[in-house]
Amino acid sequence: MAAHFENTYELTPKQLEQLDEAEEMMLRNDLGAAERLLLSMLEDDAECIPVLSNLGHLYGRHLSEFETSIEYYDRVLALEPDNAWARDARRRYLRFV
Repeated sequence: MAAHFENTYELTPKQLEQLDEAEEMMLRNDLGAAERLLLSMLEDDAECIPVLSNLGHLYGRHLSEFETSIEYYDRVLALEPDNAWARDARRRYLRFV
């Protein structure tokens, strides 16, 4: 089945599958496994914006590690300064530090 969105970041099928898996892990509250998977994905591509964004989300929303979350959103914004989603999420977690 084809993706119902534009693959803006030209992710590989493996990356797409791993991101889906990480998001499912977060939904199941298997946060350690999601973190390990996302961090391993960064080893392959340290500038993968969807992975950086998901790590920001994981650390901010699920783990309440707001400073770490902000660091990941800062990395997204360094690569893509116009990323409104990352900017808004970063601002949301800045309130807690």
